[in-house]
Amino acid sequence: MSVIGDRRSREQKAKQEREKELAKVTIKKEDLELIMTEMEISRAAAERSLREHMGNVVEALIALTN
Repeated sequence: MSVIGDRRSREQKAKQEREKELAKVTIKKEDLELIMTEMEISRAAAERSLREHMGNVVEALIALTN
């Protein structure tokens, strides 16, 4: 049981670290609005996609269409 707990703990820590990394990425308001308008998605989804692709609007749009 401790192995499962250790793994969950590591996964949780890794997830928190990833969120911290994503929060550091700067995104442009214009890019965010473009993705929201063109893809008709929420602000949160558009922002997440942009952050995951380091602010690159083209890559974010490609990922959302695939």
